[in-house]
Amino acid sequence: MRNLEIEFKCPINKKEYETLINKFGLKDNVYLLTNYYFDSVDKVLHKNRTVLRIRQKHSNNLYKITLKQDTPQGALESHVFLKEKQALNLIENGFNLNDFFDEDLEVIFYGKLDNYRVSTPYREGELFLDRIEYFDKVEYEIEYEVDNFEDGEINFNKFLEENNIKKAPFKRKSQRILE
Repeated sequence: MRNLEIEFKCPINKKEYETLINKFGLKDNVYLLTNYYFDSVDKVLHKNRTVLRIRQKHSNNLYKITLKQDTPQGALESHVFLKEKQALNLIENGFNLNDFFDEDLEVIFYGKLDNYRVSTPYREGELFLDRIEYFDKVEYEIEYEVDNFEDGEINFNKFLEENNIKKAPFKRKSQRILE
């Protein structure tokens, strides 16, 4: 399964996060995703702005391996669903990308990130509010996923302005683990 992910992101602080959760009435809708990140020993994927992760959605114990490759207007994502036992084996032992995707590369597990997420529809897209925990750190961010880059960028910037949130550079979740 493949798709083009077009998203806009911005880090926020805890107060902004809580304000938005309350504004949209999402306090009781938080769900947990755990991302397990992989790369080769020399981090060739990271150097090429490619992300490899296994995501566990805890509410239904679903596991999915994803390879994300940057394009000028988003990330081309390829997904394969996994059984729990298979996913845990890959996390523990590493694997060759060729087992799932068309690339011959041995990868190992680098680290995990817990993402406490809520989502809500917003102007032709989906708005996500994330509380991210990794390596004893807690961070917050807004993510806005859309089908059209130009409209998405306009709507995201309006959202930030309407909610008095200063646009700031962000780190990808994978960068937090791999850097």
